[in-house]
Amino acid sequence: MAGSTALESSYNDNIRPLLDAVDRLRNLKVTEEGIQLPTIVVVGDQSSGKSSVLESLAGISLPRGQGICTRVPLIMRLQSDSNTTKLSMHLEYGGKTVPTSEHEITAAINTATIEMAGAKKGISGRPITLVVKKKSVPDLTLIDLPGITRVPVQGQPSDIYEQISNIIMEYIAPKESIILNVLSATVDFPTCESIRMSRQVDQLGERTLAVVTKSDKATEGLLEKVTVDDVHIGLGYVCVRNRVGNETYEQARVEEERLFKSHPLLSQIDKSMVGIPVLADRLTQIQASIIAKCLPDIVKKIDDKLNRSMSELNSMPQNLSTIADALKALIRIVKLVRESLEKLLIRGEFEEFPSDNSLHATARIAEMLHKYYAQLLETCPTLEKQFLMEEVCVLQQSKEIRLPNFLPRSAFLTLLKNKVNTISHMPCEVVDTVWAYIEKIAIQMMLKHCENYPQLKSASQRVIHGLIDKMRDRSNKFVKDMIGMELVSDYTSSPDYMNSWVELMKEEQQFMQAIEDHSKPTEISLKSFGKVEIGYLRSYVDVVEQAFDMRMRLTAYWKTIVLRLVDGVALHIKHAIKCLVEDELEDELINELVGPKMAGIERMLEESPATATKRDRLNKSVQLLRHSKDVVANIMDRIVADGDK
Repeated sequence: MAGSTALESSYNDNIRPLLDAVDRLRNLKVTEEGIQLPTIVVVGDQSSGKSSVLESLAGISLPRGQGICTRVPLIMRLQSDSNTTKLSMHLEYGGKTVPTSEHEITAAINTATIEMAGAKKGISGRPITLVVKKKSVPDLTLIDLPGITRVPVQGQPSDIYEQISNIIMEYIAPKESIILNVLSATVDFPTCESIRMSRQVDQLGERTLAVVTKSDKATEGLLEKVTVDDVHIGLGYVCVRNRVGNETYEQARVEEERLFKSHPLLSQIDKSMVGIPVLADRLTQIQASIIAKCLPDIVKKIDDKLNRSMSELNSMPQNLSTIADALKALIRIVKLVRESLEKLLIRGEFEEFPSDNSLHATARIAEMLHKYYAQLLETCPTLEKQFLMEEVCVLQQSKEIRLPNFLPRSAFLTLLKNKVNTISHMPCEVVDTVWAYIEKIAIQMMLKHCENYPQLKSASQRVIHGLIDKMRDRSNKFVKDMIGMELVSDYTSSPDYMNSWVELMKEEQQFMQAIEDHSKPTEISLKSFGKVEIGYLRSYVDVVEQAFDMRMRLTAYWKTIVLRLVDGVALHIKHAIKCLVEDELEDELINELVGPKMAGIERMLEESPATATKRDRLNKSVQLLRHSKDVVANIMDRIVADGDK
């Protein structure tokens, strides 16, 4: 076809608006927002003739050579320009636009490739865009990908196959992509690596079109290959003859037409399956069809992504610009921290964290106190394993001139002090455990509410750590005072002590009979102590009755001590938590973060790099998506208007 490329014969005026819309979306880089656009992706094994097919479609020369010619994705955007008689071309890559010409295009693409992929033979996923504007050519956008090779040549990385595969799969996997699979007529189609890859993402071949190159090199059996379709090419086959030697593109099309008309074997192939003009027409129609099909989904995705970006942007903290703004934000943070801690530590509300049991604070603190109570209550502690021997030894050392039926008070107090001293560490341990847990909760809530102000995190954690240390010291002093009071004297006004002692003493007569009657067994069962050995006690008849009485008094009184130590610690912790949450934490945070010179407030005015980057990214995303939405809205309005005519 003299004076025109193959594309000129396939131009269709009615699809231009759709193609313009997609090109504008691609220029806006809407794909960076995860929105896929309808695209024709050219794949093929190395030396399958991919670049030659693109040359024939566009009527321009592309880089050729040994090994991989295409080392980066080449987006070839063909655009019709009815106002010019001259070919206009430029490259877009690395954020710049480079004008070029038909004679310079090969060198320009090589220069761009070196910049994107390096001077050696490696590949890169960073694309180069070639924009070609000609009069009377339909718009068509194709992406040429590196040819598939399994064996690296000198200068290529050892994982060249994996790198190429990853790039190809990235482009052909989206359902919006049409796969133009370039196959050489000289090979068995099922053995082609490009067929294997395309079938991974398009098993039924519904979006795969095959173009068979080098048809003039393997004429025998080609008709059967493209009609039997062993590899499931859903969009069909187009057989072509590419330019040979110094042929012009017009001469190449004439020779191609003659070949498929006159060759005894190739002429049997249906005319709707041969020739570059047929391929151009099929591609144009397929692209228009896939754009029309995908456009409603693109509209929905743009709306959804815009709504998400707007929501995320609106949820970000206000960009603080004045001291007053920063102070308001700080007070709000402190208020939120207080509210969260009141819910978790005081009211026992955990609807914010229903599945995180570690934050159900009142329940966890109650468990700590219950464990502490169980440890204290297990038994009245004794230093002797043999029943009553501790009491016997102390009574023997407490002998003096006195009436025999009086218990020496000094002996009772000595035993009491020994027993209290054995558990004196437990109250300190439980308050340390509780405050460590409260510190963890407080820091977690603080970090949660000042997430958008990382400049506050270090100072706020320091405040909480210092305040908890003070609270812990107060609690330790309190429990040490409690232990000290228990060591000073024995006292209770509770009738439970006397009731318990009376109940325990009911077994005294049975016990003494067993001691005095040597004919009875040396083991006796007591309700509160189980089975005990008493044979050795028959040697201490003079003090054993007093020893039994003293053990029962200590056992009865121990219950009173345990209740005082548990109840006192529990009430102290609840009161301390209330003071911490309602008063002290807020005061400490404000004093530290504001300070006399407002240093903490000034730090809040300095937005963190991460937050600033996120805000900038979201603003750009919203702007891009709004522009994209306008583009799509305009084309949709045009489609509706055309439909009403």
